[in-house]
Amino acid sequence: MALRRLALLAALLLPGTAMAQMDMSWMAMDGAGSGTARLPATEAMRGVHIMPGAHDMVMLHASILPVYTDQGGPRGGQKFYAQSMAMGMWVHDLGDGAKLTGQAMLSLEPAMRHDGYPLLFATGEEAYARALVDRQHPHDLFMELSARLDVPVAPGAHAFLYGGPVGEPALGPSAFMHRASAQYNPEAPITHHWFDSTHITYGVITAGLAGKTWQIEASAFRGQEPDERRWNIERPKLDSWSVRASLAPAPQWLVQVSYGQLKRPEAAHPGENEHRFTTSAHYNNGRGLSAMAGFSAKTRVPGETRTAWLGEVNWDANAHDTLFSRIENVNNDELFPDPASPLHDQAFRLTKLEVGYAYRLHLVGPVQVAAGGTGALFAKPAALSAAYGRNPIGATIFAKFSLSN
Repeated sequence: MALRRLALLAALLLPGTAMAQMDMSWMAMDGAGSGTARLPATEAMRGVHIMPGAHDMVMLHASILPVYTDQGGPRGGQKFYAQSMAMGMWVHDLGDGAKLTGQAMLSLEPAMRHDGYPLLFATGEEAYARALVDRQHPHDLFMELSARLDVPVAPGAHAFLYGGPVGEPALGPSAFMHRASAQYNPEAPITHHWFDSTHITYGVITAGLAGKTWQIEASAFRGQEPDERRWNIERPKLDSWSVRASLAPAPQWLVQVSYGQLKRPEAAHPGENEHRFTTSAHYNNGRGLSAMAGFSAKTRVPGETRTAWLGEVNWDANAHDTLFSRIENVNNDELFPDPASPLHDQAFRLTKLEVGYAYRLHLVGPVQVAAGGTGALFAKPAALSAAYGRNPIGATIFAKFSLSN
């Protein structure tokens, strides 16, 4: 066993040796996003990779993100909080091009109050029997508990089956915390419930076909979003469905189009189903520049269609300095959930522009820190000035500690 591990290490570290000719393609993880989502092939999965044997790989990734936010205006607020995530992935080579993958992702964010942290113009889910408005909910303890089987079916193509009690269906782009274009932004997008709110879903089965530059897949899953009791695993269901197609015209690019029908996803809209369409384009040059642009439309049944746009970019200017930005435009009718409000159920078109800076520093071993801050401005209708103030702003300072390659 020791000799086999030494031989494997030689193959990894000494590409000029004969051992480098071993077929290690089963190890490839670049271009993998959250769930079964794809990203550009030039976007490497962050984490620490361990080879316990010639046929096994373990990837570990973790981050903790202390944040202080000051969201201005009458409906804003200040809070110090911490986001967190720990992820483990095991990949086993089954031979003949097949592999089995198991993945677990956990978070200690349930230790926050159920209503999470202040975030102007964010909506979605409930806490303390009230719809969350101008707040971002915490993640659940179990963010993912899933397994995936990949089997080759033709030269350059394989079929896969993915699922578990907690997973992510084939709907939308890779979740925001897994995109390089958003890796240092401490705030969730206010368009989160248009694009990637299904990244924690209780009960998922996905089947698909994939090649080097393409993927098609379909999912059955539970449409209802997690409730505010975030320490448990909720009862899985398969009452909703989605389909997604992904194409990589070049290693630096990934384009996806997806559609899903969700059964009663939002507790704040009882009895209403949702049809959701998303499309996005991702770019990563492999040298520190990554970007994404996306569009989403969700239609409540019965109800109206509400659309959202999202753009974000991250630029590692050098070994230490990173600049990033996000711009969002959304048509939101959830800002005034109280039926007594004269603005109840009215839709407002909002734009948020956020810019940020992070200074990156290697600490010890695989541990890195990125410390910085963000500022956000908003464009909104004048009808919202009484509730939000004339020119509300948002600001954060943060330090992100993480494991990296």
